[in-house]
Amino acid sequence: MRVTRESLLRIAKETAQERAYNDPDIVAAYLTGSLLNIDPMLGGTADIDIVFVHKNQPKQIREFVKLTPDFHLDISRRTKDEFKSPRELRSDPWLGYEMYDPILLYEREKFFDFVQASLRAGFDFEQPPLMLQRCRKLLSHGRQIWSDLTEVDSVGPKEIRKYLKSIFHALNAVAELSGPPIQERRLLLEFPARAEAAQKPDITTSAFGLIGINNVDAEKIKNWIPDWKSAFKLASEKEGVDLRIHTTRLNYYEKAINTMLAGDIPMAALWPLFHTWTLSAEVLDGDHLKFWENAANELGLLGAGFEERVEGLDHFIDEIEIILDEIAKENGLETSVGI
Repeated sequence: MRVTRESLLRIAKETAQERAYNDPDIVAAYLTGSLLNIDPMLGGTADIDIVFVHKNQPKQIREFVKLTPDFHLDISRRTKDEFKSPRELRSDPWLGYEMYDPILLYEREKFFDFVQASLRAGFDFEQPPLMLQRCRKLLSHGRQIWSDLTEVDSVGPKEIRKYLKSIFHALNAVAELSGPPIQERRLLLEFPARAEAAQKPDITTSAFGLIGINNVDAEKIKNWIPDWKSAFKLASEKEGVDLRIHTTRLNYYEKAINTMLAGDIPMAALWPLFHTWTLSAEVLDGDHLKFWENAANELGLLGAGFEERVEGLDHFIDEIEIILDEIAKENGLETSVGI
């Protein structure tokens, strides 16, 4: 079956209308994510990111629905109350961009136009004052997570997951200087261009080094795929696993990883592989946990290496803070230590 962006957009609209028809609690639905781009595919796979807005708190926050082995629905649910202050949305690094330029799929009442008009008021959403607010919120979140990591007694999948989450927010603090946040699958693939846009290309080397890319090569990552895949499949059947570890999403990750390994930035494949492997490892034991530990050791993320990585993350966050302060000074805005 030939799948195009247009056919996926049609599925999104039909899904939204059908769900809303059968659920009067749905106020609106909109499309976000990779389908907003002209070329949403990575490794011949893509998901359809639909957000449903409800009057009341929905029972299920996120849902994955398989369409084919390579395409699935990624449905998120929010409440109408989350949008009651459009002014606050303008400084929200996630929801702000989510509502800034999505595709409206359905609305039962004039919800969407009001929120989006308020969000875009004054045409200053992408100007330095609001841009820096969003970037600083992301960096602050990364710093808070880093602080927790300085007091750990032992290191395992849970601690590594937090470490990766801190990096994720720090990288997006740079990414939002020139656009929306980068989602997990494309994080290291798109970050070099965002660092270049921020006129800080050298920060890419530091970012890649934080997850141990200097310790491995593309062939090593390729050799890890069978163990990663087995862990992913087993973890997806366990209770308490992160929602992203879902069998519907296996091809979505695997084909993207293989495509990146064969592309211009092969080491970008390490993020989706090791990140999802870490989420899987949190609910695994025995050999499957051991295989993950072996990989983490090679990346320098366990034992004494973890403390060094956390120290490096501290310096990396400091470096980004300096970048944000430089932009603030150039625009006559308050820095992290005042003007």
